[in-house]
Amino acid sequence: MDSYASRRARLASWLKDKGISAALLEDTEGRRDPSVRYLSGQPGDALLVVFDDGRSVLVPWDANMAAAYAHVDQTIPYADFARSPVKAFAGVLERCGIKPGAAVELPDVTPYPSYIRYVEALEAYDPVCREDGVGEFILGMRAVKDNAEIGIYRRAAALTDALMDEIEHAVVKGSVATELDIALFIERELRARGGERSGFDTIAAGPARSFGIHAFPSYTSGAFGTEGMSILDFGIVVDGYTTDVTMSFVRGSTAGKRSRMIELVKRVYDETVALCAPGRPTMEIARRADDIFAEAGFTMPHALGHGIGMEAHEAPAVRNREDNAWKLAPGHIVTIEPGLYDPEAGGIRLENDILVTEKGGETITHSRIVML
Repeated sequence: MDSYASRRARLASWLKDKGISAALLEDTEGRRDPSVRYLSGQPGDALLVVFDDGRSVLVPWDANMAAAYAHVDQTIPYADFARSPVKAFAGVLERCGIKPGAAVELPDVTPYPSYIRYVEALEAYDPVCREDGVGEFILGMRAVKDNAEIGIYRRAAALTDALMDEIEHAVVKGSVATELDIALFIERELRARGGERSGFDTIAAGPARSFGIHAFPSYTSGAFGTEGMSILDFGIVVDGYTTDVTMSFVRGSTAGKRSRMIELVKRVYDETVALCAPGRPTMEIARRADDIFAEAGFTMPHALGHGIGMEAHEAPAVRNREDNAWKLAPGHIVTIEPGLYDPEAGGIRLENDILVTEKGGETITHSRIVML
């Protein structure tokens, strides 16, 4: 059984246990859901219906792409249903022999006007749309990477490390001098080396703009790596999965506040990475970071980290918030990214991707603070 079929089998078991005969997933413009790719291999623009007996039907916009990428039991072109998601779901249920009165689940992000149209079209069935339903269950599945996903991540991390090494060399040598130089280098090289795309807009913020958590615009033609502190935050997508790392570059004097900021970020990073182990509550890890900063009179204005996967921000959460009940488990991949920001001193952040194993946390990317 391939990875996609294995994942769908787990979902089918959950559906059967909950009394749901079929569930719809939608990856379309305005309602993107990488879970369609997670369960089928189809890279986008498709509906996926999974049944409680394990069957799967894909309704793609592009049947040629589906033939090349999808691993499902049946494919029916979207055009067969007048290019309507409502007609497609109703049609698939009918073709697959789902009995009247059966409970069928819609995506939890379905807008209310669309929900009404589904209810009208599915009058023979019992449509369900809920926050804690199939979507939440799949996100929990996606949080724990299987062996195939971990293999992809090791390749993505190796590519990310290689680009970071080249970027550091280029900044030290002075062959790249602007935010634009670095951002376009990443975009060109990741594709030349087999990556799909960047995981999110690369953030390249020179000393004049590094005071922001996420600089706006994400990069400009401004100077990078000059006197002060610069931040580079980027991710590379390989086979649908993104890395997420942040390097910082420091040039010139670090006297005063800058020195303290750098020292604290390094300390928090080292201590919190060491805490990444199975069973550890992520709120406990994040609270330790906040406590260290607070003891020194600083505040980190963002969460310590987050899960990564087919999206740049996924479960599990790694934040010091009362609603965070996550505990680390083998297969989780999270970022640890302490940072401090000051309008005058600039910003400093260090971020790497941590794979949680039975033995503890394994750092799979190797970002750093570069002293120029």
